[in-house]
Amino acid sequence: MKKNPSAVPAIAAVALPALAIAGAASCSEAKPLSKNSRPNVIFIMMDDAGYGDFGCYGQKKIETPNIDAIALRGIRFSDMYSMAPLSSPSRCGLLTGQHAGHAQIRANDEMTWRGNVWDHAAMLADPALEGQFPLAAGTQTLGTMMKSAGYSTAMIGKWGVGAPLSEGAPNKMGFDYFYGYNCQRQAHVYYPPFLWENSHRVYIEGNELLPPETPLDEGADPYDPRSYDKYTQAKYSPDLMFDKITCYIDSVAATKTPFFLMYTTTVPHSSVQAPEDEVLYYVNKLGDEEPVNGKNYYSNRYPHATYAAMITHIDTQIGKIVEQLKRLGLYDNTLIVITSDNGPANNTNSPMEYFESGGPFKCRKGWGKSSLHEGGIRMPFIVAMGDYLKGTGVQQTPFPLPEGGRITGHVAQFTDVMPTLAELAGAKCPQTDGISFLPTILGKKQKEHEYLYWEFPGGKGWVGVRYGNWKGFIKGVKEGVGEFSLFDLSTDPREGKDIAAEHPEITSKMWEIVKEAHAPVPSGNPAYIMDIDAVAPAD
Repeated sequence: MKKNPSAVPAIAAVALPALAIAGAASCSEAKPLSKNSRPNVIFIMMDDAGYGDFGCYGQKKIETPNIDAIALRGIRFSDMYSMAPLSSPSRCGLLTGQHAGHAQIRANDEMTWRGNVWDHAAMLADPALEGQFPLAAGTQTLGTMMKSAGYSTAMIGKWGVGAPLSEGAPNKMGFDYFYGYNCQRQAHVYYPPFLWENSHRVYIEGNELLPPETPLDEGADPYDPRSYDKYTQAKYSPDLMFDKITCYIDSVAATKTPFFLMYTTTVPHSSVQAPEDEVLYYVNKLGDEEPVNGKNYYSNRYPHATYAAMITHIDTQIGKIVEQLKRLGLYDNTLIVITSDNGPANNTNSPMEYFESGGPFKCRKGWGKSSLHEGGIRMPFIVAMGDYLKGTGVQQTPFPLPEGGRITGHVAQFTDVMPTLAELAGAKCPQTDGISFLPTILGKKQKEHEYLYWEFPGGKGWVGVRYGNWKGFIKGVKEGVGEFSLFDLSTDPREGKDIAAEHPEITSKMWEIVKEAHAPVPSGNPAYIMDIDAVAPAD
């Protein structure tokens, strides 16, 4: 067994100026939901799960009975949006309450100036090659906010917004405990040689380095399941994380301290891997399929079955968490949120079209992850607290969701999570771009956003706005494109008919929103910069 090194090389912290937000909404200190006991919060976020990947959002092939049961006792949001169509910026926005026009992190930045960061062997030897661009020292996050309100705080899963030992590492961002992948590149394998526990690497006995590009052995039969055995090692990371979750809940429950736990599982991000018996269950259910050459990920004999098994595996974990909460007498006083960081991926490992992972939205290459189409940023979002929120509600969407439970058409964004939890916990909320949706949860009058805003410097450069039922985006800012495509989501949720030419007054309004919402990147990081001013119409 490998041993932890006595000294891990430090990563130089990136010096960033303090974040200044102009014109952001603020939320005042609020009273707790209950006078007697502040609710615990478990926030579960999957990685690349689509709007349509859960049964309660219309999935027909993948079984999610525990998630569906929670949805029946809670509220499903039909119009909840992530902060960005990619991992790091989405997590940054969620943690800080800043939309993409104000956020510190606006795209994935692997900081390639450090060296060959994509070489997994090099990263294993040198932790200084791990991790993504960090949040600035002193940034107020969900962790710092809940901690200041007297909560025990933990994140178990994937971090992705601050390299190990940088100022953006989890323990410096308000989380008392962290376990999982600090670096999202490391998270491309589910049998990793190590995970991080707080600021230390923990090497995993029986798991050796096997980079995701590793091909089948020469001459191996791609139709023989045994040809893929080398990709499965001793310990499956979602199970290691789940063990830490149950231990954390038990330990904090014994102290009677309210807790805030984020389970940011890497499932179902590629490479797709799951326990063999669970994969075979779906092979029997879905039938045989063609193997895939994983290219940037692992090859896989049964990619469809494996993807489904991964989601069901986490669903089973969620059911066990509910059982644990009931056993400890915490179920009725624990708010559970279930969502995803961005839309489904398109690669040989992620069968988004087969499962219709985009749900009612167009689901094919270019329309999910890494795009500002609805399939890239509209998320499943479930909120429940025991049976406290149970009831029925009228749908307000142009596409039906499965019946049962409460469904809200309130238009919201991950910016809203911070003010909502502040109000729920009686915490002082930092300045954010969000609006608390606690009134929606409680069935009270809800303040609405005037608009939602996105910018994403990945690909050709995107800008997006939702204004009422209008959805507009620009694709190609980096190539000098400055014209909005425009869609009426009430009649065209698949964004099939561009009606910008018919409504110049709406696209003009959207440009006003862009000019109001966009602020310079506070770090000046060139990886996050698009010259939006260059394509903006003259005033």
